[in-house]
Amino acid sequence: MATPSDKLAQSLEVLKKLQNHRELAVVKTSHLSRTHLDRLVSNGFLYRVIKGWYISTKPNEETGSTTSWYTSFWHFISEYMNSRFGNDWCLSPEQSLHIHSGNLMVPKQLLVRSPKAKNNNTELIHGTSIFDLALDIPKKNQIHQIQRINVYSLASALVNCGEDFFSKHPIDARISLASIVDSSDILAILLEGGHTVKAGRIAGAFRNINNDKIADEIVSAMKSADYNIREKDPFKEKNPVLLSNREPSPFANRIRLMWHQMRQTVIDGFPPDMGLPQEPGRYLQEVDEIYLSDAYHSLSIEGYIVTEELIEQVRKGDWNPDGSAVDQEMKNALAARGYWQTFQKVKDCIRLVLDGENPGELTDFKHREWYRELFAPSVIAGIIKASDLAGYRNNQVFISNSKHRPPNKEAVRDAMPVLFDLLKEEKNYAVRAILGHFIFVFIHPFMDGNGRIARFLMNVMLSSGGFPWAVIPKEKRNEYMEALEEASVNQNISKFTEFVAEIVLESSNKQG
Repeated sequence: MATPSDKLAQSLEVLKKLQNHRELAVVKTSHLSRTHLDRLVSNGFLYRVIKGWYISTKPNEETGSTTSWYTSFWHFISEYMNSRFGNDWCLSPEQSLHIHSGNLMVPKQLLVRSPKAKNNNTELIHGTSIFDLALDIPKKNQIHQIQRINVYSLASALVNCGEDFFSKHPIDARISLASIVDSSDILAILLEGGHTVKAGRIAGAFRNINNDKIADEIVSAMKSADYNIREKDPFKEKNPVLLSNREPSPFANRIRLMWHQMRQTVIDGFPPDMGLPQEPGRYLQEVDEIYLSDAYHSLSIEGYIVTEELIEQVRKGDWNPDGSAVDQEMKNALAARGYWQTFQKVKDCIRLVLDGENPGELTDFKHREWYRELFAPSVIAGIIKASDLAGYRNNQVFISNSKHRPPNKEAVRDAMPVLFDLLKEEKNYAVRAILGHFIFVFIHPFMDGNGRIARFLMNVMLSSGGFPWAVIPKEKRNEYMEALEEASVNQNISKFTEFVAEIVLESSNKQG
């Protein structure tokens, strides 16, 4: 007779077949028998989104956690909308531009168009919803799929989005414009529809990002077709940085735009540079003394994965959703050892900064070594593979409870050199410290340890301005994470700047 563990293992095997390539599952009730569904829900492997639809989740995920939902959101949208409308649906032009620009943040309300829609709002979980608009969608050649999501083509989205998109979302708008290498697709849509107002707006937008070539082509082509257009810049301000339409990833331009948009806010919110410490030896001694209180770290969490090993553990009755206390104790010890080893490497880096070396160049050269040191003890113990220390991540990573979704592995390799170029060129220590930390975790280049390495990077940059090592207390973890979330989701760096500036000034007063 099958034991409860055998039965759960059988249900997990069914669930595993429903997982996508990222090992996430979106389950419609018709996909599973009632027995399997009830068993997986009661054991915490499935979570109800709306009537008849579930997502895979972690059995030990905290009550109220949004991690599984934010991780699964876009996969859920694809499955759910295809089930409702077949292929006759598309995101709004504005949401399409967010996707084209690499912004996969989970929106509060997702606008979807379909001729089969009923103008209904469907409430989902964690305060999110879908509003389906009964509107026509573009021609097939103007609809693209990105990660199985139907979106307006880039050209069609730029033509059809509302004028206020450019002023409300200038980073996403400029990244989208910079991704256009030829005016042909945009002109075909403008000319076919006789869109004179839109043509003037799009020409003005291209002029704003210094792409006079495409702007002139739009104006000239419309006039040649006997359309009278008035060029108008839809942005509120001039473009702050030279953009390239030859970047391999929109994230490269995103990093540049965020840096320049946020830079002055950081300068205004931070104490002025004090210059390099006059007594480097004493400064390094104080760094040593701060070590014991600098053990704070945060975790990057992916969606829960059903593996063959897990199924076998369940079958044998060895499964413990809360984990083994002994295993956790060993992991804590290995993490502490790795942190100590990395701390020594970071201190060596600070020593070189105090000697006058460029902190951006040093961290570019050293940050991968920090990562290897952080997890070397776990490799020696056999918990992770040596190949996991090879470099930047090769899989998608998600941040616990965050609406921000870090870029894919290809974009990481495009974005990181841009970050370090900006760090090398930046003259202000506070901008290097705040934006270096924030953008590092925004990119999330490693599978784990990103928060720890970002704080190491921040403290190296603080040393270049003569400020002491800043410890972010565990008691302020929620405030810290909320400030990073505000910067990631709303592009507002002031909250994080104020948070770190307060800690830096407290540290200075204690040691002053």
